Amino acid sequence: MQLLRSIKQKRDLIKANPFYGDCIAKKKIPNMHYNVQNLWRVELTGYWRMLYTIKGDEVQIICFVLDILNHNKYNKFFGYRKK
Repeated sequence: MQLLRSIKQKRDLIKANPFYGDCIAKKKIPNMHYNVQNLWRVELTGYWRMLYTIKGDEVQIICFVLDILNHNKYNKFFGYRKK
């Protein structure tokens, strides 16, 4: 329930400001999974992450939620390792 509440809260924040999240560097975007020009990350409760992209023009901006990952899957997905 906390995760669902967190997703809804972040969704509303992204609706108000599409650039709310943290921008992921283009060289770190895994192209084999997503064919996008930009990727943004929002941290959710319980170390979950929500990934989204922004598409649009001067008149209309559309945000697409691409994935919701837990901490371990996020680290594996982007190639981060434990120290």
